[in-house]
Amino acid sequence: MHGVLPEIETFCSMLVQKKLIYSKTDEVGIVFFGTEDTNNELEVEVGGYEHVFVQRKIEVVNGHMVEDLQNLPRGTTFGDFMDAIVVGMDMLIKKYGPTNKGKQRLCLITDARHPIKDPDEGTKEDQVDTISSMMKARGVRMDCLIVREKLDGNANKSIVDENDRLLNHFSSRTFAKTIYVGRSTSLLGAVRTRNISPVTIYRGDLELSPAMKIKVWVYKKTSQERLPTLKKYSDKAPPTDKFATHEVKVDFEYKSIEDPNKVVPPEQRIKGYRYGPQVVPISLNEWEAVRFKPDKSVKLLGFTDASNIMRHYYMKEVNVFIPEPGNSKAILAVSALARAMKEMNKVAILRCVWRNGQGSVVVGVLSPNISSQENIPDSFYFNVLPFAEDIREFQFPSFSSFPSSQQPTVEQQEAADNLVKMLDLKPSGGEEALLPDFTPNPILMRFYHVLELKSRNPDADVPPVDRCLKRILEPDSEFLSQNKPTIDRFGSQFELKENPKKKKSSKRHWRDRQLTSNEDGETAKDDRSEIRNSNVTNDSSAVKVDKIGNSTPVQDFNAMMARRDSPEWVSRALREMKNYINDILENSYEGDTFLKAVDCLEALRRGCILEQEPKEFNQFLFDLYEKWKNTDLVSFFELVSSKNITLISKTEAEDSDIMDDKAKIFLPKSKPSSQ
Repeated sequence: MHGVLPEIETFCSMLVQKKLIYSKTDEVGIVFFGTEDTNNELEVEVGGYEHVFVQRKIEVVNGHMVEDLQNLPRGTTFGDFMDAIVVGMDMLIKKYGPTNKGKQRLCLITDARHPIKDPDEGTKEDQVDTISSMMKARGVRMDCLIVREKLDGNANKSIVDENDRLLNHFSSRTFAKTIYVGRSTSLLGAVRTRNISPVTIYRGDLELSPAMKIKVWVYKKTSQERLPTLKKYSDKAPPTDKFATHEVKVDFEYKSIEDPNKVVPPEQRIKGYRYGPQVVPISLNEWEAVRFKPDKSVKLLGFTDASNIMRHYYMKEVNVFIPEPGNSKAILAVSALARAMKEMNKVAILRCVWRNGQGSVVVGVLSPNISSQENIPDSFYFNVLPFAEDIREFQFPSFSSFPSSQQPTVEQQEAADNLVKMLDLKPSGGEEALLPDFTPNPILMRFYHVLELKSRNPDADVPPVDRCLKRILEPDSEFLSQNKPTIDRFGSQFELKENPKKKKSSKRHWRDRQLTSNEDGETAKDDRSEIRNSNVTNDSSAVKVDKIGNSTPVQDFNAMMARRDSPEWVSRALREMKNYINDILENSYEGDTFLKAVDCLEALRRGCILEQEPKEFNQFLFDLYEKWKNTDLVSFFELVSSKNITLISKTEAEDSDIMDDKAKIFLPKSKPSSQ
């Protein structure tokens, strides 16, 4: 196992590091097997347990254990995992005797590729039965972690099969679990040291109708693991005080603005909410009076096809609905409902209030989870769905809106497809990489490692990222080298240019898009530089424009379109520009505002193309023409026609329903200029 010992060192040291943070009173012992030396009590007492070395007897976890596990010895002989299990059991029996039943645990890490010796009496299966009986009587649990990537030509398959059968025999006889790890990245998350007791977030009725209710319990299925909470500590306590906690207590004082020396007591303070430029005070009694206080309940709103609920709708962690334990009617009802929903490909929409006075209502989707084991009943998975205010609509132009000169060729498309297929985490016939159940959070792992170093040396520098974590954070170098032809072909199909770093501005411009090609197939003029020149300056002194003024309407419109602090600015800018054009035309005297209106109309047209809103402009121009075509303002449309301002065609914007030949039919032709 020398090839994977670096990963095992990281894995084992991480286990102890977690215990130092979350379970600092746990006791741990370390046993190596397959070593050149022998050091265990059974070898002295009865003999025969050679090449099993007790590195540390069972004791409270400490930093020395981390150091031992970060420097594992490289053995010279094949390890006998059965001897190691017996030595570990002997250490537990001598340490605890009949006490701590159910709290003892063995963790065996091996590749199980080499033969174990025959027992003095009986068969190997009999030996497993004997050990299993002792483990079961004392409540000892065991995790068998078999690290085995691929069997090479030196491995004896019959021996491997026999060892796997013996280890799986433990699982059927006692509280043991066998885990096969095929990748070094999966090793770090194979065994969990922090067990969190499940706590229900709801116990009550799943109300299908006022006359039909099912007793259910709701648990959290997943929950985000966060960094340990950092606390404030003080070094002001005298060194001689052995009982000093070094904790820091924080207190706040509120003082009056008029009199900074006067402390405002709690009964004279009140919370308030910003409403425009003012603050609206809300007393505690008023807040309690208006606060929403729903009753605890889980009610069915209806059913819908599973295809209507997209995966990206899920907002929070997953909960699991199970029938009330021991309630046979609830188990039967949940099973019947879940299987019917599965058969009809339906999901349920629920309204949930987990506790009385919760203050908020959760609407979510209930998906059936059919159990594959007879002793585990069917259940449901529950995911929170967004309300209308929670949805973020990001509109992106279609690639088909770009001119033909910017469309990929057949060779480019094929190279891109092959690159995407190559990067699939689950190749056909292979094991999936980075399985969620076996992939730890690299940020947490990194934190544990740095914390352990700082505990030994407060001035220690932050070390480079561990090799094991790099395999999670970065692409596998071996995998990339194997697929180098695919990567090279993709690179050869595209012209790669260095992207120079630009000075960071305080305001983002419109999304850079080239206009679509004209009828001749040539790329239309790029208006980005014109937009930038007409836009407000992006220095720290620039003022955000929130309305279109009379002095610089085009610049104000461009500035509003460029704002990205709210999705409402685009629609607001379009609406205000249309109103402004209408106003200046209505107030025109002998065409004195026509040129200004044409400039505004050009800016509106350009903005609608860039924001993929062609129907907004087309409808506005058509309504404008219908409104003024029989008045003295008809000459304005002759000016519009001479400036070649037409409806936005489908060539210019994919969402338009106007063909090129119909884009300027309804506008009058401009009169020829007199000589």
